[in-house]
Amino acid sequence: MQVTETLNEGLKRGFDIVIPAGDLEIKVNEKIEAARADFQMKGFRKGKAPLALMKKMFGQSVLGEALQETVDGAVKEQFDTSGDRPAQQPKIEMTKEDWKEGDDVEVSVSYERFPDVPEADFSGMELERLVVEADEDSIQEALDNIAKSTNNFEKRRKGSKAKNDDQVVIDFLGKVDDVPFDGGQADDYPLVLGSNSFIPGFEEQLVGCKEGDEVEVKVTFPAEYQAENLKGKDAVFTCNIKAVNEPKPAEINDELATRYGAEDLDGLKKQVSERLADEYKGAARTVLKRGLMDKLDTMFDFDLPPSLVEAEAGSIAHTLWHDDNPDVQGHDHPEIETTDEHTKLAERRVRLGLLLAELGNKNEIAISDEEMQKAMFEAARQYPGQEREFFEFIQKNGDAQQQLRAPLYEDKVVDYILELAKVSDKSVSKDDLQKAIEALENE
Repeated sequence: MQVTETLNEGLKRGFDIVIPAGDLEIKVNEKIEAARADFQMKGFRKGKAPLALMKKMFGQSVLGEALQETVDGAVKEQFDTSGDRPAQQPKIEMTKEDWKEGDDVEVSVSYERFPDVPEADFSGMELERLVVEADEDSIQEALDNIAKSTNNFEKRRKGSKAKNDDQVVIDFLGKVDDVPFDGGQADDYPLVLGSNSFIPGFEEQLVGCKEGDEVEVKVTFPAEYQAENLKGKDAVFTCNIKAVNEPKPAEINDELATRYGAEDLDGLKKQVSERLADEYKGAARTVLKRGLMDKLDTMFDFDLPPSLVEAEAGSIAHTLWHDDNPDVQGHDHPEIETTDEHTKLAERRVRLGLLLAELGNKNEIAISDEEMQKAMFEAARQYPGQEREFFEFIQKNGDAQQQLRAPLYEDKVVDYILELAKVSDKSVSKDDLQKAIEALENE
């Protein structure tokens, strides 16, 4: 095999490979010989068919496979020799357009290699971790929010008009074309106005009603409604208002605690304290991690593969465009141009991504099967009622697994750096931590 370098500019590399025709012929013969062992041909014992005859019969079909394997092997051998790692799939082309069997194979290979990431000593890096204690005021505030979200309803004074967030107790009968339909009737139904639990437009028409009123509600079933016979149909519901109840926060007591799985109020306070501590710790880690990333971005400067930066900048521009145009769900939109700001952010992300990947690789940091399975279970829990289906989807989908694995891997590398760096704790208030988080979001 003959290798000639054709490009060496920055991270861009190129080389031509010439594979002698004899090497390809050897590969073809090897593949046919391997197949001959189990081949039965009329007039010959199993495995004894003449090689020349088999080559005449199957040579052309084996040639393409052998050619691909030979080229792939030659390219891999060159990468092993040079030590280069392509940043993306190399471009491989046969350069002899009129190539035919018996000719040498001439291949052109071009790619961008991963850069050499410089070594670093993190022992001198200084970082600050914000620490917030779950004090009594924070715990009481959380309990108040739980009580507000756990509304009890008390009857309003007779004659009071229903407002949003009120509960109306109703008997209703729905009809389409003046004919009742299945599922369109109920008695003593407690409906919270503004909960959007009924057909769009239904609850709004009950705002302002009073106990004893009869209200005629006119709605149109959505075109994607689950009942085929009701899709897009106009309906009229006769609603008798039997009670109008206003929301009242639940009392903070042992009864409230048992509703949230605690034995008593002290148990609920402990649960709240632990949850707040976890929330503060997670927020503080976010601030600490951003500070680490900012320092790494200034510490390291090395060449970046242009194709990776370009792809990342395009992805950033595309995401931000959809953020500004939430009504556009698909990708049928004008071409989105990247700006210098997109490119600058892309360079930071690519640089940090390559750096963390290299640190993880050099220090043999990996995600264990146990850690991956735990992450898969956590992700599946976000789909109540469909946990099993989602778990199986991840098991069968490599891209989905990679989306879970990437942040796990990044966090493990971050933890590795933090263990080497000098991290000091700073006690701050909850408000100070919140301001630090908001500052990150506004950058």
